[in-house]
Amino acid sequence: MRLLLVEDDPMIAEAVTIALRNAAYAVDWVRDGVSAAATIAHDEHQAVLLDLGLPRKDGLEVLRQLRQSGNSVPVVIITARDGVEDRVKGLDLGADDYVVKPFDVSELLARLRAVVRRRGGQAAAVLYSGKVNLDPATHEARNGEVAAMLSAREFSLLHALMLRPGAILTRADLEGRIYGWNEEVESNAVDFLIHGIRKKLGADVIRNIRGAGWMVDNSK
Repeated sequence: MRLLLVEDDPMIAEAVTIALRNAAYAVDWVRDGVSAAATIAHDEHQAVLLDLGLPRKDGLEVLRQLRQSGNSVPVVIITARDGVEDRVKGLDLGADDYVVKPFDVSELLARLRAVVRRRGGQAAAVLYSGKVNLDPATHEARNGEVAAMLSAREFSLLHALMLRPGAILTRADLEGRIYGWNEEVESNAVDFLIHGIRKKLGADVIRNIRGAGWMVDNSK
């Protein structure tokens, strides 16, 4: 899954980026509110981690404009502003969650998973589609009786498909969800990852739709 991190403190941004990438997220980083607004308007991210005390444009104003434009991307506020009034304002403006610095990275990751689940209409922590299930907390996948631990990139690819069971995702769709701005994408990367997932879980775990892309079954 591809995230946008909006944070003006380089040390915090670096630490959060490393933690997120270790958890199999692709991360793009911007440092100010104007850049954040422009990036959100033109790029596709599956969630935004938004600081409030930003240069050039405050995070709450970024959030206000985002929601007024009709953009429903999940937003988790990460900020040192811990007053009740700030929390209420952020949530009322359309934030999905509010995390106060300093925070434990494991808590941030859990809150992020919960936000993405809710937005995807998923109540359970584990994603299910047909015989396939995927645990975002552990990166363990199961296809029927076969279970395996996935690598970070394998998890990202299967997670993207599991969030939209029955939908066909193209090569560009998948690359856009598992690679950030500064990451080089090899021409056969998607094929290589799908091959690895099928080798671990079985050939039927991901369906190839010739000339279109890939999908997982949405059957119950």
